[in-house]
Amino acid sequence: MVQLPTWKSMGGNATFARRGLSVWPPFLFAGIRVSELSPDFRRARVELADRGLTRNYVGTQFGGSIFAMTDPFWMFLTLRALGDDYIVWDQAAEVRFVKPGKGRLHAQFAVTDELLDELREAASGGDKVLRWCETDVLDESGEVVAHVRKQLYVRLKKRATKQEPVTV
Repeated sequence: MVQLPTWKSMGGNATFARRGLSVWPPFLFAGIRVSELSPDFRRARVELADRGLTRNYVGTQFGGSIFAMTDPFWMFLTLRALGDDYIVWDQAAEVRFVKPGKGRLHAQFAVTDELLDELREAASGGDKVLRWCETDVLDESGEVVAHVRKQLYVRLKKRATKQEPVTV
């Protein structure tokens, strides 16, 4: 059995990660491509192709693919930026379809210093942090097709919390 690489095993090479994600079967077969991934893993641009197999019964982009193109990126980019001392998961998600998706679609993600500072501060005591991140999916003319929200679960790993020494 062929062992496919995991996202974590893609290491620190953004080009390899971008190419790997673009041929990852759930993306590849849905017509999803990662067109940009910054070397510091803080920004990404993802596109959904306009092909017959990406359209639904009425000829517009399949809603599942619109959501899938946004699925892992807030978690993936935030985890990369925070580092191995943190647990980062997707806790919840919402998608609101604004208008029919026609043609090639794209979404962009940017993990800012402000977001990272907020998460580090909120998680510094070891408590879980729930934070919503938002992304618009746009068509070729820049109009919003869907609004996607992802709720991140962030927690500082126990080994990384600063606990007072216990004296006996």
